[in-house]
Amino acid sequence: MLIIGELINTSRKKIAPAVANRDAGYIKELARSQVEAGADMVDVNSGTMMKNEPEVLAWLVETIQAEVDAPLCLDSPNPEALERALSVHKGTAMLNSISGEKKRFKEILPLVKKYRTKVVALAMDDNGIPKTAENRLKVASNLVESLTAAGVPAEDIYLDPLVQPISTDSTAGAVVLETLWLIKSKLSGVHTICGLSNVSFGLPQRKLLNQAFIAMTMAVGLDSAIVDPLDERLMSLVTAANALRGDDLYCANYLEAYRKGRLTVA
Repeated sequence: MLIIGELINTSRKKIAPAVANRDAGYIKELARSQVEAGADMVDVNSGTMMKNEPEVLAWLVETIQAEVDAPLCLDSPNPEALERALSVHKGTAMLNSISGEKKRFKEILPLVKKYRTKVVALAMDDNGIPKTAENRLKVASNLVESLTAAGVPAEDIYLDPLVQPISTDSTAGAVVLETLWLIKSKLSGVHTICGLSNVSFGLPQRKLLNQAFIAMTMAVGLDSAIVDPLDERLMSLVTAANALRGDDLYCANYLEAYRKGRLTVA
């Protein structure tokens, strides 16, 4: 299970002023704490800094990678910002995201190929986000076909079924679970990913819903998630679910986490 730390996002109240003031110490500490908690990658999103996002995103990349030896997941609607950030990124980055929308696909594909990145592919197109799992699968299938035809290796594609809040649509979680199962059943060689905490937006006790959902999604094929790695209970559930679905040989990682006191049960 690939864990991507979600906390460095300028839409968060404490992050926006830290980035605006170029508080490198705060950003470095947040990056380090996520990696130490088990994040394999760090998500970096400066999308609210529209006036100077290329400069901001590049600064974030350099600041974070001066502190942690981890690749970054770069999230932006601005291709110019992504290009600037990729030019200073060390190692293999992940781009979040491409989609079936013609304009977005045309903008992002050259960056994926030029920098040989991993890429998050959203199950949506110019018609919007499909309401059913079957139609999301169709969009995902078309994306895989188009990306691989363009030379992107299947193993570098991370299909996102698009988690939406259950506070506004009570079936949103169920549709994601069905979509994940269909992707794993029908499409080979690709990965699955989601911004998991979207599911609980607008509801109390969000951590409880996120923790339940991570176990449910892993059971039907989720193999990467953008989450809060500082949520010890959620990370414990990821470790347990990995062991239960056969991804942890002889439960070695589970036992190591136990010995290090990283398994939280309450």
